[in-house]
Amino acid sequence: MQTKLLYLSDLKFNLDVWKRELKFHMAEMDEFEEKLESIASRKLGMEAMTPLEGFQNKIIREREVIGQLIQRIRRKRNLIESVDMNEKLDGRLRNEQGLLRDDMKTYIKLHYDLKESMMDYFLQWL
Repeated sequence: MQTKLLYLSDLKFNLDVWKRELKFHMAEMDEFEEKLESIASRKLGMEAMTPLEGFQNKIIREREVIGQLIQRIRRKRNLIESVDMNEKLDGRLRNEQGLLRDDMKTYIKLHYDLKESMMDYFLQWL
């Protein structure tokens, strides 16, 4: 029983870390969007506006992905919290969480690629 509680606690820890990271990224996207709006208000021409619109579209998509990941994390957490404590430990929950982990890794890589591109853009236009 104690081993199972530790196992479930470890799985919840991962979910909590991912959820905090996603919320941070959501707030970061809000800040980036404000900077993009600041640049748009300067009416710098098509050279600045074309990539700006692309970034705005990517922010919209990123918010959708963040929302989907948070929902998956909530569902996974609910599943962990409703697990039968008498059920044998078989690694099933950890294996199922592996898919979410892989999606988080992919998301994080794409997020930082986008962030790097936006920072380059900001250096050019701010």
